[in-house]
Amino acid sequence: MAMDGSEIERLIKNALPDARIVIVDLAGDGDHYAAKVSSEAFRGKSRVQQHQMIYAALQGEMGGALHALALETSVPG
Repeated sequence: MAMDGSEIERLIKNALPDARIVIVDLAGDGDHYAAKVSSEAFRGKSRVQQHQMIYAALQGEMGGALHALALETSVPG
């Protein structure tokens, strides 16, 4: 079962309320997305830690309903 981009955004927003998020469906199949996420919560964290925060926000959907997610994370400003 595919996952809708708005659901990805909702899950990330629940975990990181200040996040600015852009979701792109890369293949049009609901399984392959790219996400750009900017949040103050990333400040002082390594890129790996930032990505782990996103994966945690997705509540286990990675590898299930969501097959692939290319992440680009940043701190605002």
